[in-house]
Amino acid sequence: MSYTALYRKFRPDNFEDVKGQDHIVKTLRNQILADRIGHAYLFCGTRGTGKTTVAKILARAVNCEHPSGGNPCNKCASCRAIAAGSSMNVIEIDAASNNGVDNIREIREEVMYAPTDGKYKVYIIDEVHMLSAGAFNALLKTLEEPPAYVIFILATTEAQKIPVTILSRCQRYDFRRIGQETILERLQELTEAEHVDAEEKALRYIAKKGDGSLRDSLSLLDQCIAFYLGEKLTYDRVLEVLGAVDTEVFSDFLRKILDGDLVNVIRSLETLIMQGRDLTQFVNDFTWYMRNLMLIKASDDMEEVLDVSTENLERLREEAAMIRSDTLMRFIRIFSELASGIRYASNRRVQLEMALIKLCHPETERDELSVVERIRRLERLAEQSAFARPAGGAGAPGGYAGGMPGAAGAYTGGAPGSPAGAGYPDDSGDSMAGGGMDPPAAQPVSYPHAAPEDLQQVCSMWKAIIAQTEGMFRVVLAAAQPKYNAQDENDGRLFVVFADFLAERYIDNVQKKIELEQIIEEKIGKHVEVKFVLAADEQIHRGTLATIDLEERIHEFIHTDIEIEQENPDE
Repeated sequence: MSYTALYRKFRPDNFEDVKGQDHIVKTLRNQILADRIGHAYLFCGTRGTGKTTVAKILARAVNCEHPSGGNPCNKCASCRAIAAGSSMNVIEIDAASNNGVDNIREIREEVMYAPTDGKYKVYIIDEVHMLSAGAFNALLKTLEEPPAYVIFILATTEAQKIPVTILSRCQRYDFRRIGQETILERLQELTEAEHVDAEEKALRYIAKKGDGSLRDSLSLLDQCIAFYLGEKLTYDRVLEVLGAVDTEVFSDFLRKILDGDLVNVIRSLETLIMQGRDLTQFVNDFTWYMRNLMLIKASDDMEEVLDVSTENLERLREEAAMIRSDTLMRFIRIFSELASGIRYASNRRVQLEMALIKLCHPETERDELSVVERIRRLERLAEQSAFARPAGGAGAPGGYAGGMPGAAGAYTGGAPGSPAGAGYPDDSGDSMAGGGMDPPAAQPVSYPHAAPEDLQQVCSMWKAIIAQTEGMFRVVLAAAQPKYNAQDENDGRLFVVFADFLAERYIDNVQKKIELEQIIEEKIGKHVEVKFVLAADEQIHRGTLATIDLEERIHEFIHTDIEIEQENPDE
């Protein structure tokens, strides 16, 4: 006996076995029980969601000799004939290959004859949107006023292509994509029935790749079982069969891209190609991976939406903290554009390599986000250059040449914002370095003032303040550093410098700012204005921010001067 594919072998034969379409199943069963059956139905939805399956169950149920609870008995002669495809009462038509006017005229002629046995003559027209305009017009009159014993069930994946005149004459039912957990449960049932040993992680990945289509998931499972027939179906083996890439590979790719390490990015791509991974699928999966990172950055409560393991969720949080939101949006845009065209490209590898070059080198693009990214990289290079070069002979600790930010906020040399090495009139050969001019008078070093007492008190109670917050806000505050404006003694604001980009969504969040200010006020009895800053953007403040020193606060509570009573030798 020839092998039967899983999606055919385990196709539901009653409404109770239909997964993920409860809203449709309940309505149809109620119609059957109340004998309020319509004359025309339109089943819409993506592939593999159960449109044809439900149509066949409905056709059996309305003709069943012994229906039970709205379900067909699947035992009577009518049910068996319909299931075998030999019934004259159920006619299935593929509109993709029978889409002409003549095909519809044949239907119009056939509906004039009542069924020889059974109650209804059911026409199931699959992919009905493929009918020509003339065929739709020929069907219109029959669809509007069919004989009482005729039921039309139209199925389509593209309802927008069906004329409004047809839509208005049908009861429309939209089949939803089936949830990943529902598909997983079904796969587990079938693997047990087939005596296949499979890891839950492997089945979960197959369910995810089905993208809401149970039939697609069953086809993928069939493929994996056939490849490893008689062996355990593991996660790694599923990845190998489907040409897929593990999330660890995406993590490695992203980190290399953020480092601008194009050479190793291309080498990693070469490894994937040699392993036989599908490039189109890689592009789609990597885009989805970056989408998950964006969701992590956008909200605190994304665990249920992402549906990933705790281990992968922690990795996602770590990488979300490494990248800006606008940079991530640029990455997603580039890969989304690539995904729409790579399936039709003659050389997919070249297309993918061009996209990776754009990610690593924003100067290759001229859009706003790419220009901003270029400016940030130039700022980082200028800052590194300022660290590397001596500050015009000045050796003041914590200072920067050319007005770059310093740890203590000191400036050595020229005005803030001038190029690195500014302390001289210019960087040309006429400078002191060239020996042609005398060095200018040394600029005075501006020493920072001590942190205000209120901010020292806040810093001493920082852990207790953080403990009053919740969720991801508490996590990012725990990694943040409270600072003050060391160059302006009149600035009493508390600068909360977040360690990474995971806190990016809180920078302009007024509600969280007020929440923290209220907690501080409850703790110290005074109002302190809070300013959120990213560590990556700290250079904007031109070296004015400094760490709050708690030495004075410690001296308030701990007396360190110990008097030692000396013995009198004369006594």
